[in-house]
Amino acid sequence: MTKEYTQKRDLMREQLAHQAAKLMAEDGITDHAHAKRKAARQLGAADTQHLPSNQEVDDALHSYRALYQHDSHPGILRHLREEVLTTMRMLAEFHPYLTGSVLSGTAGEQSDINLMVFNDDEKAVLLFLLKHNIEFEDGEWKVRVSGHEETVPSYTLTGESGTQTHIIVLPENARHSGSRHPETHADIAAVEALLAG
Repeated sequence: MTKEYTQKRDLMREQLAHQAAKLMAEDGITDHAHAKRKAARQLGAADTQHLPSNQEVDDALHSYRALYQHDSHPGILRHLREEVLTTMRMLAEFHPYLTGSVLSGTAGEQSDINLMVFNDDEKAVLLFLLKHNIEFEDGEWKVRVSGHEETVPSYTLTGESGTQTHIIVLPENARHSGSRHPETHADIAAVEALLAG
């Protein structure tokens, strides 16, 4: 592979990342894969095998929001974080962790909130929601737990603002697996610190 070809490919990846970030910021696209494919079509690279990673798109999205949405974005992000903190406090007995775009700071108005909670009794969260008359939709998520793929229950709450909060129920041993990292998983105290900062 020539150096020129590699530089050209890297430049295209960078352009695709920035175009995908722009689509996510302006058009409210929340799915990275969809944004990358649309960006590739728009830039005439629909057949490329060298799409940027989600992290590259998130980095470009941080830059885009800082440059073009510096007035509106902090308020939107603060509102989402305040909303999730209320939900996390309500679910405190299940040791909730915030993950995804609301934590990383790339979330926009149409973004969903993603929470992980932990309990070995899959029905415990369901019973909690029913007991407190909280409306939800139930579903399933595929996740990797202890090195293998599992299907776990999930519950989606829709807030007054229309924001959806996805609650994924994982077994207790997943909480102690050592895969919780401060930059990708925030407990109640960490979200409180984000809001105070």
